[in-house]
Amino acid sequence: MHIHTEYSMDCTMPLDKIIARCQELGINCVAIADHGTIEGGLRMRELAPFTVIVAEEILTPYGEIMGMFLKEDIPNGLSVEETIAQIKAQGGLVCIPHAFDIFRPSALGEKIEEIAEQIDVIEVFNSRSPLLRSSAKALSFAEKYAIPQSAGSDAHTPSEIGNAYVEIPEFKGKDDFLQALAQGRVFGRRTNPLTHFSSAWAKLKNFKR
Repeated sequence: MHIHTEYSMDCTMPLDKIIARCQELGINCVAIADHGTIEGGLRMRELAPFTVIVAEEILTPYGEIMGMFLKEDIPNGLSVEETIAQIKAQGGLVCIPHAFDIFRPSALGEKIEEIAEQIDVIEVFNSRSPLLRSSAKALSFAEKYAIPQSAGSDAHTPSEIGNAYVEIPEFKGKDDFLQALAQGRVFGRRTNPLTHFSSAWAKLKNFKR
């Protein structure tokens, strides 16, 4: 439910490698959530022999919000409220990734209390979040507001894919997805922190271009 591709500024993972890794693991649905673009998700949807949710991680002044089931890019830098409005205008879902991760400047953190009623999905486990208490806080928030729970490997390399996932019933579209997610079971393990160097290297390479 949270994978990056070579279309992200901090990732060099080709789409064909993602497809191969998913097939190897038996994963039959992914959300491609690149930073600032849905191009990778759209292309993956054309290529993959399984369900692809087109998503985007959008940076606001307070942190990142993930739009799911998107049709168009949403620009970075808008306010939280404007970003949510643009997601909803496309008929998309508002998902909060890696909430309460104190080591990640892009975590939305306490701001989410103000928008709780507008959140459709919250990531209660992110493999790249090093502290379990971040996940515990996200889970508590989800339960408090009865928000469907998701999990994301936040994969930037093939080996990370499958580190976190949700087992859910089959679904046909956005509304079915929320109902299925409400019945889901979250599984996950933390990623080796050294893997973050791959993201830093990808950022550096893209900066030099």
